[in-house]
Amino acid sequence: MIDRETRRSEVEARLAAHVLAHGLSRTSLRDLARAAGTSDRMLLYYFADKAEILGVVLARIAADMAALLDGALPSAERLAPADLLARLGAMAGTAQMRPYMELWSEIAAGAARGEAPFDAIADAIAAGFRDWADARLAVADDAARARLAALMIVAVDGAALLAPMAGGAIARDGLGALADLLARYCS
Repeated sequence: MIDRETRRSEVEARLAAHVLAHGLSRTSLRDLARAAGTSDRMLLYYFADKAEILGVVLARIAADMAALLDGALPSAERLAPADLLARLGAMAGTAQMRPYMELWSEIAAGAARGEAPFDAIADAIAAGFRDWADARLAVADDAARARLAALMIVAVDGAALLAPMAGGAIARDGLGALADLLARYCS
């Protein structure tokens, strides 16, 4: 017999796959229960409420994305700001990362409207992204490195948001121009 924690982990994985594939617009309790292969009532056996479901699922998705990023660029590797920006921009534009970036845009929009649980989740995810970039920048000055890590996140997230527009040219051109500036002024 499968214990409650094992079953909950399986449910979390199914829910994460559903949210990643369909975004936040299809996250009614009924949609989530269907994706998990269970009933609304059973879903509430594993979680207190929809807010807890979304919190757990989005944390799992963020951890999965972090693992993908870590696999592409291990923490021991340090890059110049222009090089890190180029790598991040290229990674964010891949088919594998696109669903994560689209979901991140939805979470950020919910946070901007002050919607729980997205406000707290967005804060945690943004801090995690910033720490990830900070750990990979080859910049000695702590304050400068932290600001450049924030710049990486702003640039890549902005480019991801604009990627579907104008055939991606605005996003590519913007990241390219910023990488040129970074190479010129951060060498």
